[in-house]
Amino acid sequence: MLQTPSGGAGHGTAATDSGLMSIGTVLNVLRDEFPEVTISKIRFLESEGLIEPQRTPSGYRKFSERDVERLGHVLRMQRDHYLPLKVIREHLDAMERGEAVALPTVGRQRDGETVLEVPEGPTAVRIGRAELLAAAEIGESELAEWESYGLITPFPDGAYDAEVVTVAALVVELGRFGIEPRHLRAMKAAADREAGLVDQVVAPLKRHRNPQTRAHAEARAKELAGLTVKLHAALVQTALGVRLP
Repeated sequence: MLQTPSGGAGHGTAATDSGLMSIGTVLNVLRDEFPEVTISKIRFLESEGLIEPQRTPSGYRKFSERDVERLGHVLRMQRDHYLPLKVIREHLDAMERGEAVALPTVGRQRDGETVLEVPEGPTAVRIGRAELLAAAEIGESELAEWESYGLITPFPDGAYDAEVVTVAALVVELGRFGIEPRHLRAMKAAADREAGLVDQVVAPLKRHRNPQTRAHAEARAKELAGLTVKLHAALVQTALGVRLP
């Protein structure tokens, strides 16, 4: 498990060239604990100021061990505690200053019993349009086209769920094989149907008055989503007669 050293110099600046890693190497290191992490996710966390990797003269990112440790902490606090990035950043910065800090927790006594007060649900990480364009390394015309096909949809206030950075990166990768955004509408429709099925299963738990039960609904939704993704991948592999590594 990744551990963050206490104290020390600021992240992303102290390592020598011999100890630096490419973003691909960092991805492989993190995926042992975080199998769903993507290059786009790492780039997004950099754009949010959570890490500051060095850059080569040609612009390639180079990460120190401290960067990787910090990334591990960020991903762990998002996964296990549903903390927003602002809180995570403040927490890690305080740790690097050598301050004794603890993760935000709340609790109260009821009838002599300690009850954990769970938030309504995990805090959605949101990004603006400019941040999305920068993190996904795409232009306005590409984003507008993808939105027209429903592949990426903003919130009413114009912001986006941070996960759309991953969607954008995958659309770009598929485009390199000649698969255009218009070809992906069927995938989006299938994903919406799968999401609807999961939502039907967890809907009774989401409507429950007990906040812990609602939190359980979120966990159940994550579990079901993971299973549907695995099933979808297995069905595609079976249909194509291939086996992915």
